[in-house]
Amino acid sequence: MKKVFIVFSLFVAFTSCKNNEESSAEVQEIKADFIYLDDAAVLKGSDFIYGVKIDDMAKELAERVNPIKIDDFDMVPVVVKGIINKKDENEEGWEEIVTIKEIVTVSNRPSQPDVKLE
Repeated sequence: MKKVFIVFSLFVAFTSCKNNEESSAEVQEIKADFIYLDDAAVLKGSDFIYGVKIDDMAKELAERVNPIKIDDFDMVPVVVKGIINKKDENEEGWEEIVTIKEIVTVSNRPSQPDVKLE
């Protein structure tokens, strides 16, 4: 009986630690250009690029940005609040992933491209 109690206690301790890590992550305000293509989304700032976790908030932001874009590859300036985490080792994509918690603002026009091809 004592062994069962110890194993159960260790299980509870490990699972509660993981939940505490997630809940203690700091929500940050992020100002960046947003693009959503197929099943991938990116937030690009002046000195960073974050992948975006595709969830309901990311899809809502994509819906709000879509009417503003002139073509499919336009990026739109946004301000969001989110949690930045490192990607899992077995996942592909950007090193840091943002989970959007709140959409603060969406610009009413696309960003100017760094390079324009004619």
